[in-house]
Amino acid sequence: MSKEENTYYKDRPSFGRKGPSKLRQQFNRGMTYFLVIVACILVYFAMLRVTAISDTVLKILSILKPVLYGCGIAYLLNPIVRTVDAYLVPVLEKHMKKEKAKTVSRCAGVILALVVLITIVTTLINMLIPELITSIRNLIFTLPAQINQLVKQMNHIQLDDSTMTTMLKNAMNEASTSLQNWMRTDLLNKVNEVMTHLTVGLYTLVMELFHAVIGVIVSVYILFGKETFINQSKKATYAIFPTERANLLIHIAVKTNEIFGGFIIGKIIDSIIIGILCFIGTSLLNMPYAMLVSVIVGMTNVIPFFGPYIGAIPSAVLIALADPMKGVYFLIFILLLQQFDGNILGPKILGNSTGLSAFWVIVSILLGGGLFGILGMLFGVPAFAVIYYIVKLFLDNQLEKKKLPTESECYNGDSYVDNDGTYFQKKDNMTENEEQKTEENKKEKEE
Repeated sequence: MSKEENTYYKDRPSFGRKGPSKLRQQFNRGMTYFLVIVACILVYFAMLRVTAISDTVLKILSILKPVLYGCGIAYLLNPIVRTVDAYLVPVLEKHMKKEKAKTVSRCAGVILALVVLITIVTTLINMLIPELITSIRNLIFTLPAQINQLVKQMNHIQLDDSTMTTMLKNAMNEASTSLQNWMRTDLLNKVNEVMTHLTVGLYTLVMELFHAVIGVIVSVYILFGKETFINQSKKATYAIFPTERANLLIHIAVKTNEIFGGFIIGKIIDSIIIGILCFIGTSLLNMPYAMLVSVIVGMTNVIPFFGPYIGAIPSAVLIALADPMKGVYFLIFILLLQQFDGNILGPKILGNSTGLSAFWVIVSILLGGGLFGILGMLFGVPAFAVIYYIVKLFLDNQLEKKKLPTESECYNGDSYVDNDGTYFQKKDNMTENEEQKTEENKKEKEE
């Protein structure tokens, strides 16, 4: 065999022919039927073993939890790395090769992102943990006395001798007696169970921290190789799907990243600012449990719409137990703070990142919270925004095929589409089409 033939056979050969034979066509058709039947059988047996399959999936997710944490941490740190690359790569390219400049810039970006992460976590721990321990300890020691004092004050209130007043006093006395009996008897019996749950909770907390530490390490590898992962995903998408569908899927992925990234990162920044402002305000007003209340308000503010109320109500109750008037002042302060957040701070940070109206935001929060709890309330809005965008994309595409307008305002009460599929918009008791015909008639008469 000649040298030219050896070289030819070293290259990757092409597969397939110009067209399948009739036998091959019949075989492909039979294989299609066979695969459809096999798929139906597999779905049937999968439905019979939903519990086992879900347990297996949950076990795999539990094993891969550090990887999931790493993906989440890398997603949050990616804006820092991207910003460093945008500013540093052009400067370094003037002094070294392009590939080396990208590598050096990426190292600097990842290091800066880790420094920012460690600084934030360390600062929060040093600021929050001592204050939270003090607040919770004071709450445990003073709460029973505060409840008893509140009951005594209500018993000494001079009210009329109506039946409703008597029933209210009797209910308060019975509630106070039941609470004291529960604390003397049932509470002691529950201590062992509480300690058991506390031990399990501490073990779970330690394991989650361990997974988070591994997740930080995984996030470093993800940040260094994010371009490779993106390129591989695009390659697989074009290999599996037709080009048109592949482009659509990639477009949806880009839009999903834009919606989730803008919403989650913006909401975290917004909640941190609100928590800081809440701590400053409660400290200036000399309210009890200032740090504990600020943490609750800041954490619940991540949840859109309902978050401020979820955090404000228990916080107001805690403050009211110590000083009822300060509880009222706290509610007024939170109302003003949330007005500032909703009308000034939130729009500045988030903008219109989701593209949803207030109605759909409420629907997505209720639906996500009902199905998936707290995480559903947090991620329900961006997830629903992605679904909303996909539906809008499909509807706009169908309208464009019919040569109809895509804006919702075009379908008000003064517009209609006739049976021929022609769109008409009324203007001053005259449709656009009629107006055009009138103008054409005027031109004909002038001519």
